[in-house]
Amino acid sequence: MTSDTGAAGASARREYERRRAQDEQRIRGQWGRLGGLAVALTPERQSTRAWSVGAVGEQRVGAALDAIASDSIRVLHDRRIPRSRANIDHLVITPGAVWVIDAKRYSGRPELRVDGGLIRPRTESLVVGGRDKSALVESVLGQAARICDAVPGNPIRTALCFVDADWPLFGGSFVVRTVEVTWPKRLAERILSTSTGAVDVDAVAAAAEARFRPSV
Repeated sequence: MTSDTGAAGASARREYERRRAQDEQRIRGQWGRLGGLAVALTPERQSTRAWSVGAVGEQRVGAALDAIASDSIRVLHDRRIPRSRANIDHLVITPGAVWVIDAKRYSGRPELRVDGGLIRPRTESLVVGGRDKSALVESVLGQAARICDAVPGNPIRTALCFVDADWPLFGGSFVVRTVEVTWPKRLAERILSTSTGAVDVDAVAAAAEARFRPSV
């Protein structure tokens, strides 16, 4: 097994704690001796809380992935992208594919929106709760390109895994621009379906771990 699988959600949790400390310091500076009371009564800023929400989402997806990890399925969490402030939430290496997974904890229903196709070129968009979230697709595809450069010649799969989304009782998961959009249990099933193939799991896991170090 690899020496350090990383901790799911660690960098998001660290950023949340950093922002919360900054917010508390600002409030205390404004209120002086009443600073402690002001901190207790001031609601957390949404931009700060979002990092905590994201960390929980990554942890829940990470737990689902850890449950299927084995000698032939390697799971790496929260990996730094060199020369970037961004990170990769989860990497899963199976004999059939290298999975690049971005975890999101959003409310609302993820949907595929298709425009054009007859006269105009066909375009696919990701919509969550009525809002265009296609930037998430671009992000995970960019992460996949980095992985492809690090471990060339291996099949790459991508997924956006939504926690707490409003999924329908039947169906629900879909593919937008080669990115699978799904939830943790379904994602685990999809990964297990790639349990056969020619990927050298040990070699690819070692190369990925060396290039993309844990964020902690």
